[in-house]
Amino acid sequence: MTPTKLDLIIGIKDPQPQRQTPLLGVQMNDAMEFYFNDHLVKANIFIYAGCSQEKYAPNSPFEGNLNSFLASVVSSSSQESYNTYAIGNGSSTPPEATIYGLYQCRGDLQTADCSRCIESAVNQIGLICPYSYGASLQLEACYLRYEHADFLGTPDTSLKFKKCSKSVNNDVEFFRRRDDVLADLQAAIGFKVSSSGLVEGFAQCLGDLSPSDCSSCLGEAVGKLKSLCGSAAAADVFLGQCYARYWASGYYGEFSPDSSHEDDIGKTVAIIVGVLAGLAVLIVLLSFCRKAME
Repeated sequence: MTPTKLDLIIGIKDPQPQRQTPLLGVQMNDAMEFYFNDHLVKANIFIYAGCSQEKYAPNSPFEGNLNSFLASVVSSSSQESYNTYAIGNGSSTPPEATIYGLYQCRGDLQTADCSRCIESAVNQIGLICPYSYGASLQLEACYLRYEHADFLGTPDTSLKFKKCSKSVNNDVEFFRRRDDVLADLQAAIGFKVSSSGLVEGFAQCLGDLSPSDCSSCLGEAVGKLKSLCGSAAAADVFLGQCYARYWASGYYGEFSPDSSHEDDIGKTVAIIVGVLAGLAVLIVLLSFCRKAME
């Protein structure tokens, strides 16, 4: 069951992890080290989610297998940055209870930071996609997905999320540098960081993709960065099995207010959650006051 609708977006703040030096097999300049250190602290920031409209029943065999999957993911993430699962696909399990899933952390993360990010994703996915037969959640530094149908190893270059900043006008040097970075990212195998002048970027494929499939997916991502975000000073594109991101120094985070419909949804839900939290506090205070008067 492929997630077909973004039902809900919730931003949940977690304790900030301690800064650690990323273990990368590439050289990074000072600006890129600042970016990764800053985004290590913000590893649990929500990017996008997808939830299937079909729901499972509470206390069903599917829920039991889902809980087993999520527990396995948390345990595995303390040792591995990527893993896949097929739970309940044996003859003794009802077909409707089968679960296929995976998780992956950003390639620069230390094991402890990967584990923290995955724990946050596990805690959030049930809130964002309650009782969903399929769900995916992308945080800043990790990704979690499960489905009822087997999706593992199936090519998927469909667009899941994009975000474009304000445009850069008539800057030939910027576009030359950007294209150099994107060309380098397109040739990535797994996780890659690249920079040229004041333009930086990184890209990553899912861990089970072959080098040729990874290159093909990143080619699609880079093409969409150029076609969908045009002359943006910073842009993100997430496809089904890979993503690519670039930015000009000083521009990352300065995205246009209308660059993503998902942002509007997120702000709306954040307001609703804030109002509900305020009402809950008010009810508790009124309850205490009533008891005091009695």
